[in-house]
Amino acid sequence: MVRGQQTKVVLPSEARAYHAVAVEFLHAARESLGASNYHAAVSNAVHAGIAAANAIAAILTGAIWRGAHDQAARYLEQAGTAGRQGSSHLRRLLPLKNQAEYDPAPMPRGKAEGALRAGERLTTIAGKLIATENP
Repeated sequence: MVRGQQTKVVLPSEARAYHAVAVEFLHAARESLGASNYHAAVSNAVHAGIAAANAIAAILTGAIWRGAHDQAARYLEQAGTAGRQGSSHLRRLLPLKNQAEYDPAPMPRGKAEGALRAGERLTTIAGKLIATENP
């Protein structure tokens, strides 16, 4: 696991806080999807995924990624099996971040649904890790 200027050392116990943030963003993503606010749904799903990735990294490595977003999945996949599983979902989410937040072009419902699924899967991985490590 590479640490350096691109990472921030955190306590593994902080994973719960990152997971709670992920759950909060997921709630907002679901609400946005239900209201047909697809840009907001995608943006919130992406942020849920980032927070969940931080929870996974925090509990498994004691450090979270603070560098460029496009490198975060590579960092996460170094965190063992759960990190590799989570990194595939993060790779689906990160390319959507700028589109959802800065591009006024219509956001398809299907893309919002896919982002929500990826955010949910990442958050589930983080939640299972936390339950296993801190029963």
